[in-house]
Parts: sequence; C-alpha cells; structure tokens
Amino acid sequence: MATFLLSLLVLSLFPSSNSVGPPSPGYYPSSRVGTLQFSQCFRNLWGPQHQSLNQDTLSIWLDHNSGSGFKSQRDYRSGYFGTSVKLQPGYTAGIITSFYLSNSEDFPGHHDEIDIEFLGTTPNKPYVLQTNVYIKGSGDGHIIGREMQFHLWFDPTKGFHNYAILWNPNEIIFFVDDVPIRRYPRKSDATFPQRPMYVYGSIWDASSWATEDGRIKADYKYQPFVGRYNNFKIGGCTTNDSPSCDPPSGSPSRVGGLSRQQSDAMEWVQRNYKVYDYCHDPQRDHTQTPEC
Repeated sequence: MATFLLSLLVLSLFPSSNSVGPPSPGYYPSSRVGTLQFSQCFRNLWGPQHQSLNQDTLSIWLDHNSGSGFKSQRDYRSGYFGTSVKLQPGYTAGIITSFYLSNSEDFPGHHDEIDIEFLGTTPNKPYVLQTNVYIKGSGDGHIIGREMQFHLWFDPTKGFHNYAILWNPNEIIFFVDDVPIRRYPRKSDATFPQRPMYVYGSIWDASSWATEDGRIKADYKYQPFVGRYNNFKIGGCTTNDSPSCDPPSGSPSRVGGLSRQQSDAMEWVQRNYKVYDYCHDPQRDHTQTPEC
C-alpha cells in the first residue's frame, strides 16, 4: 500500500513524466517570424552587472544584491513576441523568471500587462508556468489578475524551449513550442488591453507569493539564480507603423482564432497540465471578471 501511495504522489507531482507530448498543432507561428539578436531589439533595463551576453544567449541572474531585467527598444500595439528560455534546476522557490508585455512605465498605477512567468520551485517539484492579463489594473489597490497556470510536459531546465505571446486587436494567445496553451479573446473593451506596450524579461525575488502562495521563500544559499534566453522573435506593429500594419497570425486563418488542430492541441494541454484557472476559482469575485 505504501508503494502504491508513493506512486500516486509521484504522478501528482510529475504528471508528464511518462506521457507523450501534445498532438501536433499543425501550424507553427514561430517559423513565420525571424530571429533577432538581443542588441537589435532589446536593451538592459536594470541590474546591468547581473546580465551577460555569450554569443546568442543572454543570461540574467539574481543574487542577494540584485536581479536583472531587459526591455525592448520600441513599443508595440500588436504582434508576435517570443523567446527561448532555459530555467535553473534545483531550489528556485520564490524566484520569478519572466517574459512579458507591459506599459507600466507609461501608465504607472493603471497599466496593462500580458505575462509569461515561471514560478520557482523546490527540488523534485515542477515549475509552474503562469500566464496572466492585466487591464488598467495595477498599483491602485484593485489588482485584477486573470491567471491561468500550467505544468509543462517536459523539463524546462534541461534545454531551451520557445515561449511566445501573440497579441492583436481581437485576441491574446500564449504558445509553448508553438502549441497554443491559452486563448484570451476580446469580449469587450473593458477586459482587453489596447494601449501600446513594450516587451520585457526579468528575474526577481517574489517570495511573498510565487511558491505555494508565499509559504516557501527564496533561499540565497542557492544563489545565483540564472535565467537564460535566446532565439528572440518580434514581429509586430509599432506605434510608428502605418495603421494598416498587419501583425503575424497565430493560425492558418488570417481572421484569427485557432484551427481545429490547434484547438485540439490546446484542449489536450489544458486537460492534462492546467493547474489553475481564475475563472473556476470559487474564492474570486467574478463580477470583476465578466469575461468568465
């Protein structure tokens, strides 16, 4: 009986350990956008002494002195934004490694944001990939997050994998290795980010909430905590581009949405690897999230 219970525990912690990956999405948006060098599209934002570029790979790290972050040179009103990331193994509790869109510097206190965040963990427990969307909702005491969280069907510390955000006037789609894991459609102006945003990446200490709701904190005896990025892809419409600028599509259809094959792949991921959905959280006030 003890062996059986142990097996159940292992399966709950590592649901992907003996499973195959998702079905083919049949369409690969990353192949439609060229790879850029870091210096072509980004610059250091903070913690320059905790950032290094070795050939095509950017490393940023956190220790007891500082973390680090980078920012795109231009702001965008739509587009495809991707990078490949390799995460640190071992004890990373409390640490956030991220890639996201934001206009927080332009609209402090009521900015928009679209997040891909990797929530640190402890040995033998999987990372959590958190996707999130904010609309005019930070810094004013009334933060309304729209979190959907996933485990991954691979070990993100073993190699680089591609993570991307597609944002256009009608929808937001999050991709992992070209597999759509979440689609957030525009159902109303009030629940969809429309103002231009920059692209960011960072590593920082979020011990107050990142791992098991803040129960497990960062432990700096394991420093430095390193996030590695390469294969930067930006295909979008900047604020200076013509209004007729057409951002890349996330599916074979130019009118948006997902193909049947992409939808099947996304449903597979959500059925097997989704671990939290704000729309299904009974403790949330859903009058604040009418899109649910």
